[in-house]
Amino acid sequence: MPEPAQWRYRPRRALWHSGALRVGALITLLALSGLVILALVRAQTGTEGFLVGLGLAVLPVPLLIAAFRWLDRVEPEPWKNQLFAFAWGACAATLLAIIANSFATEWIAARVGTSSAPEAEAWGATFIAPVVEETAKGAALLLLFLYRRRDFDGIVDGVVIAGITATGFAFTENILYLGNAFGEDRALGSSGFQSVTAATFFIRIVMSPFAHPLFTALTGIGFGVAALATPRQRIRRVLVPLAGLLTAMVLHAVWNGSATLGGAGFIAVYGMFMVPVFGLLTWLVIWSRSSELETVRSHLPAYVAAGWLIPPEPHALSSMRARAIARDAARRHHGKQAARRVAEYQSFASALAFLRQRAHRGAAGADFIAREQELLHHLWQRKEVARSALAHAAQVTARPYVPYVPDRPHIPAQWSPPGGPSYGQQHAQPYGQQHGRPYGSPYGQQQYGPPYGR
Repeated sequence: MPEPAQWRYRPRRALWHSGALRVGALITLLALSGLVILALVRAQTGTEGFLVGLGLAVLPVPLLIAAFRWLDRVEPEPWKNQLFAFAWGACAATLLAIIANSFATEWIAARVGTSSAPEAEAWGATFIAPVVEETAKGAALLLLFLYRRRDFDGIVDGVVIAGITATGFAFTENILYLGNAFGEDRALGSSGFQSVTAATFFIRIVMSPFAHPLFTALTGIGFGVAALATPRQRIRRVLVPLAGLLTAMVLHAVWNGSATLGGAGFIAVYGMFMVPVFGLLTWLVIWSRSSELETVRSHLPAYVAAGWLIPPEPHALSSMRARAIARDAARRHHGKQAARRVAEYQSFASALAFLRQRAHRGAAGADFIAREQELLHHLWQRKEVARSALAHAAQVTARPYVPYVPDRPHIPAQWSPPGGPSYGQQHAQPYGQQHGRPYGSPYGQQQYGPPYGR
């Protein structure tokens, strides 16, 4: 099966607006930050402590990344954005936080007049670290919001990027804490994992691996809400992300401050505050993903009327179960490459629905037509295997077909499938009567390619 043609809309830009130049600068910045943070952490923990901390800190990372990718299945965030977010959190944000927190702790000890270094560290952890760390992590969201706006469609995208950034940050921070804990145990004369390392591992890896992602997710929600705003809602686009950032700082400060309350106070804050907030955030993200599926169901039928999609597709694409069935059917009958092609088709179709939603809200950019053409091109290149798989999934899940009633079409008349009827000609025909066969007939009997399961 030949690979679909690589085609992408690429507007002309001046050199200082060049994407390659920005990417090169970011890679250089992250690489330098990574080298510096590696040297700093190794200097504080020692080589053996660094290796122990690295081995323990990596344990929750795959689980957290998998959880965020599971949430982002409707229209997966490009892997380059995810990689940048993790690298920013693990390298640049952590470096900024270590430097700023160290200066802040020294300043508090010298100016405020605290009686001891531990007291200065407690003040810094409660009042300075949340501001510095959440700002540093939020910078990744700001950069992607400004320069990868086409990939930022709502709350789910904001939470996913925020969570991956914070996972990277927590990964590096845990190396430092666990490595230092191991060094303390060794200083006490133990030859293995003793009380300090075990306690640190239990608190940071077992009890609260979601802490940093939870804080930064509040900033991500702010950017996600801002992504849904129209160009006229400028105040909302600025104030909501700031409100999310401020809320993340407050929650972070409460969490850090609970460590000074002793064991009972820490458990109380954990059980009565952190767990409910985590549950509420989880509900909000799952609800937002359901809203994304509703957007797919309500905005893609316009392309059925134009001849780009077949009737079962919008409803199959608006069900996570039907999507999984379509990919599995393609894999069983045509192999892994076909399953990947169907997954790409699902992602491009979702992006098309979100693009059309922005157009309905009046928030589409000047390149709306070019972006729409690009997405339609990708769908057309993958339609052979995807259509049959989605029609099969719609049949299995009994997803009903609801005729599309146009409201404000945003598809120009010239955008019609190659060799198919024009938009106006397709609109002139009664819906459900094309191709000499009613769309209400059972899925899998239409002439959309060989049915699965036979």
